[in-house]
Amino acid sequence: MDLSMAQEGKEYIIQQIETEDEELNAFLFSLGCYSGEPITVVSHKKGGCVVSIKDGRYSIDTDLAKAIIVAK
Repeated sequence: MDLSMAQEGKEYIIQQIETEDEELNAFLFSLGCYSGEPITVVSHKKGGCVVSIKDGRYSIDTDLAKAIIVAK
């Protein structure tokens, strides 16, 4: 399932990032968003969601949320 369908407040494990943009992959990696890392959706908003990765909170758009594949 992708991150846009994740429940708020529940922790998931990132399975993979489905994007071919190397710059975006490098940016996500710098945030700590890569395979095997836990991620939590803090809230869903129109046009995206707020996620918690490691010690930070980030707002991401729907397209990026759909590119982040997670497992329960």
